[in-house]
Amino acid sequence: MNNRFETLKVFCSLAETLQFKETAHRLDVSPPVVTRLIAELEAYLGEPLFQRNTRQVHLTDFGEQFLPKARQLLADSEQLFTPSKQRVAEEMTGIVRITVPSWRINDAILAKLLTALSSYPELIIDWRDDMNKLDSVAHRIDIGLRIGPVPDSNFIVRSITEIGDVLVASPTLLVRLGEPKSLEDLEQRFPFVAQINPATGRAWHFPLNQERELKPHHIRFQSTDIYSGLQAVLQGNAVGLISDFIAVPYLQRGELCQLFKEIEIQKWPLFLYRPYEAITPKRVLKVFEVLEGILKDFFEENKY
Repeated sequence: MNNRFETLKVFCSLAETLQFKETAHRLDVSPPVVTRLIAELEAYLGEPLFQRNTRQVHLTDFGEQFLPKARQLLADSEQLFTPSKQRVAEEMTGIVRITVPSWRINDAILAKLLTALSSYPELIIDWRDDMNKLDSVAHRIDIGLRIGPVPDSNFIVRSITEIGDVLVASPTLLVRLGEPKSLEDLEQRFPFVAQINPATGRAWHFPLNQERELKPHHIRFQSTDIYSGLQAVLQGNAVGLISDFIAVPYLQRGELCQLFKEIEIQKWPLFLYRPYEAITPKRVLKVFEVLEGILKDFFEENKY
């Protein structure tokens, strides 16, 4: 056999069609060429690959065992000799599902990501803004961005930055109620904004650090949306614990005042993660790498 790969193509095609004439038509050769190449392959292997008569063609037991090996060898050879640009295009074809917290900064981050991936037209980005941490199996999530304790070893994790809360109130609220004299005074006299945990339907707690948690007596406003809570604080309705990267621009403009600056509030890691898989598609690895770089640059540029 001078060209073993061509012979294997003939064998695999005949194993699929079980018709010499149809195989010849598919491969644009004559039926005698198909007959000759199969005979040569059988002679080389020392085993019959097909049982045939005037009406039917069937794979032998040996042919059934040989077929997956032949298909794999052909696939490997085609991959080896595929031009690099075509290989990259094939690797970057398909869907990548990403879940991120519902933040207004997502527009800027997504714009950078889509621009960076613009050379891969067959890549589909499935972008989920959701405050819940979506289940990576049930929702088939490839990549996630979250704040909180780093997940277990079933995930590949990349640290982006640390994010904490700041305790804030509007100047109008402080004019009306006066400056709180202590945390106890704040808890007893001041109305608060509470953020509802979508998973439970109940308000989150108000942790400051490992030693201290606020227990406000009056909840004036509550919502699942952090930006709705921010509006309630800006309008002087209540005090709020607001993420630092969200609150600081308003602090810089004097629209909010930070309370009890001397109290250290715990920070949590912001991390990018993907489930650990024995084989991860290259498109997921590429998007993960690109998104990690965008996030690190974004939070570094917008550090307060």
